[in-house]
Amino acid sequence: MQGMGLSQSMFEILNWQYPEYSDPFFERSVAFNKRGDYYTGFVYLNQAVNLEPKKHLGYRGYMKLRFLRDFDGALADFDRLDGLTPNVVDAPWGEDIDFLRGESHYGRGDYLMALESFNRSISNQGAEWADIHSFVYKGLCHYQMSDFESAKSSFENALSQYENTPEAHFGLGKTFLKLGDTANAIKSLNHAKKNIAFKRDDPYKEFINEIYLEEIQKLINTLSE
Repeated sequence: MQGMGLSQSMFEILNWQYPEYSDPFFERSVAFNKRGDYYTGFVYLNQAVNLEPKKHLGYRGYMKLRFLRDFDGALADFDRLDGLTPNVVDAPWGEDIDFLRGESHYGRGDYLMALESFNRSISNQGAEWADIHSFVYKGLCHYQMSDFESAKSSFENALSQYENTPEAHFGLGKTFLKLGDTANAIKSLNHAKKNIAFKRDDPYKEFINEIYLEEIQKLINTLSE
């Protein structure tokens, strides 16, 4: 029923009856955001944030990061939420806030700040429980800064946590190429191809570090010519 006329009518009644109740504004926004009508969705989401910022800022920051690619806006929401919740490590929409900050900084091209955020995220949760993509992103940051030995170490660290991570294999393959090791590059790229079913994906959005079988195969073909 989410997003259907009856559902929206019920939320409209709740908004009229209880204008200070934030949840119906939040729930009303979800269906619009899911189908890409962010303008309408954020009208309601912003109202929810205005009523209860501590409750809804994390989700709005998550939406700005993952769906709108509004990296500055996402960081502003995450920082504001942090200010409202001292001594608490927030988890907007179930993800560590420093991991999301790291993605935001990476999206802005600020790789040093991204590294700091991913390191904090790993510290927040412990290396064994941290999101595997914290290590992948660290590798990507080092790669972007042409620190290929550190990139190699980070991708290998990710694979030590979970050996079927195709993003780490792909990043490692490209890093080996930069280091002049074509044989290991092809080996890593083939591992990425083999494990592509384990890649990070979501039916509603494309991740910043999302990889595709086509780009892996294209690079393998180039090296095999």
